[in-house]
Amino acid sequence: MYRERKFHIFSGTANQQLTEEIAEHIGVSLGQAEVRRFSDGEISIYIGESVRGSNVFIVQPICCPANENLMELLIMMDAMKRASAKSINAVLPYYGYARQDRKTRARDPITAKLVADLLTTAGATRVITMDLHAGQIQGFFNIPVDHLKSLPILANYFLDKELPDAVVVSPDLGGVTRARELAERLQSSIAIIDKRRPEPNVAEVMHIIGEVKDKTVIMIDDIIDTAGTITLGARALLEAGAREVYACCTHSVLSGPAFERLQEAPIKEIVVTNTIPHHDKIIDKMKVLSVAPLIGDAIIRIHEELSVSKLFD
Repeated sequence: MYRERKFHIFSGTANQQLTEEIAEHIGVSLGQAEVRRFSDGEISIYIGESVRGSNVFIVQPICCPANENLMELLIMMDAMKRASAKSINAVLPYYGYARQDRKTRARDPITAKLVADLLTTAGATRVITMDLHAGQIQGFFNIPVDHLKSLPILANYFLDKELPDAVVVSPDLGGVTRARELAERLQSSIAIIDKRRPEPNVAEVMHIIGEVKDKTVIMIDDIIDTAGTITLGARALLEAGAREVYACCTHSVLSGPAFERLQEAPIKEIVVTNTIPHHDKIIDKMKVLSVAPLIGDAIIRIHEELSVSKLFD
């Protein structure tokens, strides 16, 4: 059991099951906090124990409903700041608004930077997050950011399956680095799908770069949202001669027609993590891996002022 009086883990309502798994892994009880809603929808936070002089960790992915979960996190951090917490560590398994990280058209907002500013203003002294859609978001903060990766978890899962003639495929040019890292861990080759996105949440496959004929394909992405990219890519890979297709990602947003598309897609298995809660959003061919041990170990190391990078060895 991990015991430390000046250490607390609190959960928002976005993914309490993951927070409970993290606390269980560390060996502590969850902090006492209650989230209420007034009749007009305003959020009220009640912290049921002293956090004075404590290192506080608040676990809250900014997932759907993103605006509600973000506001809840900001209010909880403000409560901790006013209660004299020594440090306030925002644990964001999923960083919402990360896809709005740059201007692609005139007068576009950079909402990922706005969220960073809001978190800092509310009192965050450190951010722990996983697989940011754009790594440069770390630079949006003027406080420490620990950027964890689910890649070792996904790689170990596929290593245990011992898939024959495996090739790792990036569904777009932007994910090549991620695909290469997984391929190195699996000691396999890589291929790339060259796609065009005419508008948000719409993808068109152009052509496949690399050899996939008679191969077992593992497509990897950071986010599966409407599942258009993954399902379109799977069909293109099979048409190019792939033996079978697996898909994996860190953040299974799964909005809009995602479930219908994945159910009908020619994908043997979809491997995701629990950075975002799934509840009843599970189909038969979906496998959910837990990131709780990784986040729990990171929290311990941060609290004890040890190196977090050791977790990537």
